[in-house]
Order: sequence, then structure tokens, then C-alpha cells
Amino acid sequence: MASVRNNISLLIVLIYVVVDGVVCSINYKQALTNSLLYFEAQRSGTLPAHQRVIWRGNSGLKDGHDAGVDLVGGYYDAGDNVKFGLPMAFTVTLLAWSVVEYGNHLKVHNELQNALVAIKWGTDYFIKAHPQPNLLYAGVGDGDSDHDCWQRPEDMTTPRTVYKIDESNPGSDLAAETSAALAAASIAFHRLDPKYSSLLLAHAKQLFNFATTHQGKYSDSIQSVTKFYSSSGFQDELLWAAAWLQRATGEKIYHDFIGNFQGNQGPRSMFSWDDKFLGAQVLLAKQVLEGKVPNSGNWGNYNAEAEQFLCNCLQKGNNNIFKTSGGLLWFNEWDNLQYTTAASLAITVYADYLSATGKSLKCPSALVNPSQLIAVARSQVDYILGSNPKKMSYMVGYGSNYPQKVHHRGASIVSIKKDPTPVGCKDGFNWFHKDTPNPNILVGAIVGGPDKNDNYVDDRNDFQMAEAATANSAGLVGVLARIN
Repeated sequence: MASVRNNISLLIVLIYVVVDGVVCSINYKQALTNSLLYFEAQRSGTLPAHQRVIWRGNSGLKDGHDAGVDLVGGYYDAGDNVKFGLPMAFTVTLLAWSVVEYGNHLKVHNELQNALVAIKWGTDYFIKAHPQPNLLYAGVGDGDSDHDCWQRPEDMTTPRTVYKIDESNPGSDLAAETSAALAAASIAFHRLDPKYSSLLLAHAKQLFNFATTHQGKYSDSIQSVTKFYSSSGFQDELLWAAAWLQRATGEKIYHDFIGNFQGNQGPRSMFSWDDKFLGAQVLLAKQVLEGKVPNSGNWGNYNAEAEQFLCNCLQKGNNNIFKTSGGLLWFNEWDNLQYTTAASLAITVYADYLSATGKSLKCPSALVNPSQLIAVARSQVDYILGSNPKKMSYMVGYGSNYPQKVHHRGASIVSIKKDPTPVGCKDGFNWFHKDTPNPNILVGAIVGGPDKNDNYVDDRNDFQMAEAATANSAGLVGVLARIN
């Protein structure tokens, strides 16, 4: 009987789609497992005993030492060995949002604990990076020197420069995004670990206060990040953080901040580490749909603006998002899939808000029901997992045809577990230039993806297409849990 049950379970998670006459199996459960495994490959610090990605080793064990602070831990953001605070915080916020909305789905698929562990790896680091109310360490590692080298993180010889924001050098965007991550995580941990949840919330409140009372862009205070993660503004992060703090606390101070907010910038064309307005608009629309706040003023605008973005994704709006002939929502030539996965999460969450309130989405050209929104999000997942003209999975390690030459230092060099001989700064380029598959499979990584013509070149040197980043996979976790 056990084998029969196993076979039935396998059939449940296999969905069949037809691509150019070819039947492809989409195993959402496997993709969900893979997506969470990826975060273990991106870990910095001392790896735990239960580490599942065994080709990685300990790294960055002296991070913060030169500044007299413990900054060991956290995540490398992409294929390099730098810890950038802004994309790391956005990654954790998306992971936490996935648990907040779809914790029960994750639990059913035995992935809730892995999702919480992935969040905590980030939030533990943020707590250490925030030793005082108006002080936040913004990152570790020098981007220029790091990018001049090609080394495993375990072999790093590049400077581990520490960057910070404080009252004299503000960074409202970074402080508020970190606040959002901690506030969202406090909800995710509320039932399972109330003490930890309270600690996260205390830091979130302090960081929001820091962000609002000492305003400025973090990339104006820290010039070295401008070439990598320069911020376009901080109003979006302030609204995003306030939305999460209100949801976590229900306190009037955050409700009033949202209701009186003057920095909203209208309908968005994307949702990303640099622009969180859409996320805030979707999050706040929930209260409008539930009738808890009036569908007018700021609150009405948030809901209307979220709807406009969704209608544009559905190709039923007044300013539709470009869609490739193969069906992919395409936003940018540089790491496009990060925007696609984030948009898919927003679409999925809003669909469920509509469903819970018995409402539909009113687009200029049609009335859209929640199931149609879910179908759009599913189509994007299916495309990423292989239902596309190239018949290629853009999730590494999923299926039989996926990118083999991901732009990633650790994955492209033989594991330190197999060959502990240190790889020097320039020595690693011998591995970089090899026209062979990476020796380590970066399971669960979502690469930048194809161009607007659905073309993809598996080339380690093409960082626009072939580099993966934590935010790419973070947006997909909740969607995979929901449609599984």
C-alpha cells in the first residue's frame, strides 16, 4: 500500500503541459524543494550541521572583525562574494511574505521549516548588523576588488570592508527595507517562536524610526555601492516597512503614516529590490478589499495602483507589460527573471485576497476573476521550469535541460571538499574560462533568463543572462507553494 500511496502522491504533483506538441512534466513540489535549497548555497559564515548543500564550506568567518563587530553570517547576493544589505533584506522580506501567506501550503509539502531556516539565516545577521537604534551595517566586502577576482567564498583574499549607515550618513531605504524584512519575519515566527518574533519586531520598529527621522539614500552615504545596488529613492521602502509594521502590530502610528503618506509614486512598471511600491500597494489593498479602510484617498489609490499593474501583466491594461512570444513577462534585459518572479508573487497574493473577499479584478478591457490571475502566475512558473520555446528550465538542477555554466564563483570552481588547495584571486579564472559545465550544481538558482525574443545562451561570461541572485528565487517560493 505504501508504494501505491507514493505513486498517487507523485501523480498529484505532476502537471502536464504541451509545448510545441511536446508533453513536459512540471513537478512543482520538486521545484519548491530546489528553490529553498539554493539559499543554503548562498550562505556566508559557519555552516550548520544540517547543511544540505555539501559542496560549500565555511566562509567569511572574520567578517566585521576590522570594525570591531561580529558580522559573520548572512547571504552572498549572487555569483560574487559580497554581502549587500539592500538586496539581502528584500530577499528575506519576500521569503517571509511567502510564509505569512502560504505557511500552511509550505507545511503540507514539508518545506515550512526549511523556509523558516532560510529566513532566520538572514534575520540573525540583521540583528547583529543593528547593534544600536540608529546604526545599521550595510554590507561586507568591496565590490570592485571582489569582481576583479574569481574565487570560492571559502578562499576569499579580497578586502572584507565594512559599510554602515548612521545619523550622519543616513540610508532610509536600507533601514526601512531591513525593517520590512524583520517585521514580516516577526509574523512568520509569531506562533512557532514568540520570543524570537518579539525580538525581530523590536528591531523593526527601531529601524523604521531611524529611517524616518534621518532621511537619505544609502547609496549617497556609501558611494561604493552605486555601481552595484544604487538606490533610486527611499519612499517606497518607507511605505513598504510601514505596511508590514501595521500588519505585524495593528498600531495606529503605522496606520496613520500610511493614510497620510505623501511619497507614493503611482502605478509601477515592476517590483524589485529597488522599487517596492507594488508590494506595498498589494499588501495595503488587502485592507481595502476587506472593507477595513475606505476605498478612497491614499488607501483607494494603493488598491487602484496595484490593480493597474496586475491588469498590465494580464495584457488587459492601458500600459501592458511586454510579453515575449513564448509567454514570458519581460521587464529588463539584465536579470529579467527577478522581476518576473516578484511580479508572480504579487499576482498570486492579490488573487487570493480577491478570492477571500469574493471580488474580481476590474481591468479596462475585462473583468478578471482570481483563478485567471493564478493561471497567469502559473504560466510564468511553467515558462521558467521549461514550458518555453527553448524547452529549457531556468531553474538550475530542475529537469534534464537547465543552464550548466551559471555565472557563480563557488559553483564554477571545484568544491573545497574535493580539492582544498586554495584558489588564488586570478587562479579562479582558469575555471571561469573553461567551456565545460560547472563542477557544482547550484540547485534551485534562477538565472537571469532569456532575452525578449526567448533566446538564451548558456555562457558563464554573460552575467546578464547567466547570473543567479537570491531575490530571483525568493519571489518564487510562495508561488510554488501556492500552486503546488
